[in-house]
Amino acid sequence: MPLNPQSKDVYRPGVGVVLCKGGRVFVGERLDTPGAWQLPQGGIDPGETPHQALIREVSEETGLIITSHDILAEVREWLAYDLPANVIPLLFGGRYRGQRQKWFAVAYGGPDAAINLRTSDAPEFSRWQWLEPDRVVDVAVSFKRALYEQVMAELMVAILDAR
Repeated sequence: MPLNPQSKDVYRPGVGVVLCKGGRVFVGERLDTPGAWQLPQGGIDPGETPHQALIREVSEETGLIITSHDILAEVREWLAYDLPANVIPLLFGGRYRGQRQKWFAVAYGGPDAAINLRTSDAPEFSRWQWLEPDRVVDVAVSFKRALYEQVMAELMVAILDAR
């Protein structure tokens, strides 16, 4: 859903990445929630631009080094999702009701062997896979499905062009 500007402060600012290779999309299974698959995403650190955050997040979550030249497209608006009510108190001291994110399609042309889910002190994924774009929403956790539908629809041309 497009972000309501009046409620920015209740959403943690972040980025999301549709990492593409050969027309397929990278998804990772959350280490803390088996069966919950998601696209790479994360918060924007103070003083960081969205482009800097996406490069850092991809490196932290996948071990891959990408550059701004690998960015194929970005969504027009910041998009937001709400966390389930029972999860809000458990994350970030209950400060945020969800995240507002800038989403990007990013090309990756290197070997799968370069993917390393254990490069950060706090790994997020237990395993990963390349999926056909039309399957990404199906494997996502329920509270992110509407967001993923919007992201995938808006970035689909860039994803398919990454073949």
